[in-house]
Order: sequence, then C-alpha cells, then structure tokens
Amino acid sequence: MLIRRHPFAPGLAALLVLASCAETDSSPTPEAFGATPEPSATARPSQVVSSTAAPTPVPTAAGPLVLSIQTFPVPAGTHPHDVAPAADGGVWYTAQATGRLGWLDPASGETREVPLGAGSAPHGVIVGPDDAPWITDGGLNAIVRVDPATDAVRSYPLPADWAGANLNTATFDGDGALWFTGQSGLYGRLDPDTGEMAVYPAPLGRGPYGIATTPEGEVVFSSLAGSYLGAVDRATGEVTVIDTPDPGGGARRVWSDSAGRLWVTEWFAGNLAVHDPADGSWHTWRLPGESPMPYAVFVDETDAVWVTDFGANAIVRFDPVTEEFTSLVHDSAPAEVRQLLGRAGEVWGAESAADQLVVVRIGP
Repeated sequence: MLIRRHPFAPGLAALLVLASCAETDSSPTPEAFGATPEPSATARPSQVVSSTAAPTPVPTAAGPLVLSIQTFPVPAGTHPHDVAPAADGGVWYTAQATGRLGWLDPASGETREVPLGAGSAPHGVIVGPDDAPWITDGGLNAIVRVDPATDAVRSYPLPADWAGANLNTATFDGDGALWFTGQSGLYGRLDPDTGEMAVYPAPLGRGPYGIATTPEGEVVFSSLAGSYLGAVDRATGEVTVIDTPDPGGGARRVWSDSAGRLWVTEWFAGNLAVHDPADGSWHTWRLPGESPMPYAVFVDETDAVWVTDFGANAIVRFDPVTEEFTSLVHDSAPAEVRQLLGRAGEVWGAESAADQLVVVRIGP
C-alpha cells in the first residue's frame, strides 16, 4: 500500500522518520532521472576553513566553537565508504574495494581489517544495540554482522528473488529490528534475534538510499532516484510517501534531529532541506559555492547539521538557528566523503577517494 503525502499539506500523520551506490558506489547522473530543476533554496553566508589550518573559532547561536580536523590513513586501495564510531572508542569503516570491515584506533592510528567473504563489497556500517557492527554488503547481497570481540562474521543473505539489491544503508528501529535499503528498488527488515527477513518493493521503484530512525523509534528512508521520503509503518511494512520540494532533486541521505525534524541532502538540486512531520512543512537552503553536490547528512547531539559537499570538496556545518554554513575544505582533492556519523564532540567520515578517515572535533 502506498500513501502519497503532498509536501506542503499537513494532513496524514506521517509515520516518522530518519537516518543513515554499492559496488563501487557509482552515482546516477541527473539525466538518468530527468533534468535537475532550478533550486528554490535560499543561499546563506558561509565561513570557509581549510582543514590544514589551526583549530578555528566559529561563531554559533550558542557561542563560539573551535573546530579542528584530523585525518587517518587506511590501507591503500581500501576506498573506505562508511564509518561508525565503535563502542570501545575505535571507529569501524567499510573497505568497499577490498571486501573487508576495518577498525581504526584513533589514539595510535593503527588499523585491523576483517575479511567478509569472497565477492564482498560492503557499503554501510552502523553499530547495533548489541555494540556490534552491522554491514549492508552489496557484493554479498546480504546483511553482515561482525562480532567485535572475536571478529566472527555472520551473513544474512537476501532471498534469492531479490538478487542484485544494491544494498546501501541500515538503521535499528525503536524495537531493535534492523531496516535497510536497496537502491535497485527495495527496503527490508531483519530480526536480529531470529534471522527472519522481510523484503518489500519500494514505492516508485529504483532509488532507496539513506535511512534513519527518529527519536520515537520510527523509520524513514530517502529515495535518490524518486526524490521522496518513505515513512515506514513498522507493523505492516507499508510506506507513506512524502514528496520533497524539488522534483528530481535527488534525496540522497536523511537524518533526524532531536525534535523529529528530518534533514535531507538533495544531491542534484544542491540543497539542504528539512521536513517537519508535525505540520508538513519544508524549508530548503542552497549550499555555498557555485556547484554544490550535498551527499551525506548527520545531526549531532547539539542539533547542528553536518553535510558533505562533493562540489566544494568539503565537510559543511549548518547552524539551524543562525542559518549559516561553515565549510571545512579537505586537504585531499578529491576526498569524496560519502557518509557521516559521530559521537559527542566528534563527527567522523571516510575519504573514499583518498584512503583516509577524517574526524572533525568540536570544542568550546
């Protein structure tokens, strides 16, 4: 069952929402889904900070912050895709090009890697309620769990009739079930306790990409090809389609803030957008620069919004109160950070084109 919700109509209490290419993560072009519309977003002032600079004070609504950036090399040819801060203080990363899950020690810079199996091409990684890393593996067409103590690998393959799913990202809902997306046109649910899996065809076909969980434990995914948000009914698997403001804008990733508002990167339109399920409203901002290409989005514990911009080769902080951007330009060109996650005072990403992990540290 598909329910379509107009982006500016407050009707239908949407089932809330929230966050997190496979193979080599080839990104579809705007021409693949129709021409990109002219962005309707508001351009805002920005501050640009080089990642080579000393820690830099940044004015915010809550007072000045100091942002500093550090990179950590990982084995050459790894092409790390996603990262997830580990429960033990380390950082997990998916080595997409070599079929491994890596772990970085930020104190020493040392890494270890766990082979995931022949044909593996891991895309996303998150840490579950069990403190273990859970992986969406496009090469294996499976959800994979790695035991953080023993490095034992357990695979949960998709049903045979869902081959070539192009698995992207995953999230745990409020009841501990894992939900995932496949860009070929599906989303699904895995019960970690029983291994039972359900897979559903996505509304409008190809496109499901980012996925996240709201503070209320509900699940929403974003469709890159379809340019919509899909709010999932966890009991039935049905989806409410929430159209984004820019048709063809490319809703790449989604994340929720503490109030349940959904922040979305519009890859083709060059916008950062936010949807408030409480009143059905949308608001958009065009990222700084001539040709922004916003990829990842993450909301930190202070409700600041972080975005990766391929067009500016930067990690960008957006202050929702002042509506100002601060851009941290990478040393590597290109860096191609495809996903962000964090813990208190830190925002982590993987420079997939430079074989490095990167962290932005936030201090008073």
